Amino acid sequence: KARAGQLPNFTGIDSAYEPPEAPEITLKGAEQSPDEMIDLLLDSLRHRKII
Repeated sequence: KARAGQLPNFTGIDSAYEPPEAPEITLKGAEQSPDEMIDLLLDSLRHRKII
């Protein structure tokens, strides 16, 4: 739908990606294994009492 123009301002299609200024978490896929990234994500969510 985005490529057909049905979803205007779709990031990566007709709108540029703007990285967040202060991300809550950063996962480095080139440096961390999937298991490490999952652990970091879950720890962050637990710390913020989301899960």
